Amino acid sequence: MKYLSLLLLTFLFGCGTIKNQTNQIDQIVGASCGTCVFGMTGDDCDLAIRFEEKFYYAEGASIDEFGDAHAEDGFCNVERQAHAKGEIKHGVFVLKSLELLPYTKE
Repeated sequence: MKYLSLLLLTFLFGCGTIKNQTNQIDQIVGASCGTCVFGMTGDDCDLAIRFEEKFYYAEGASIDEFGDAHAEDGFCNVERQAHAKGEIKHGVFVLKSLELLPYTKE
């Protein structure tokens, strides 16, 4: 019985650890306006993230925190590359941090 309990606890602890590791994101993503650039549903200009070719509205930062969204290099006109840290919860990218990379006109 001790062996079975130990095995069960090890399995449960291991599953929790794997889940936490896979939910954390720390990499370069695309960032832009979900409605203007990514074509997502919505009525307002809101910050969105492109991660692994899927689009997620972002929580934890506002589109206006990164300058004028309607400027030539703003989120409503171009997709910007950014280093994002956070996780996806219930279809939303929950940001811990978002750092824009220098903009280069292509």
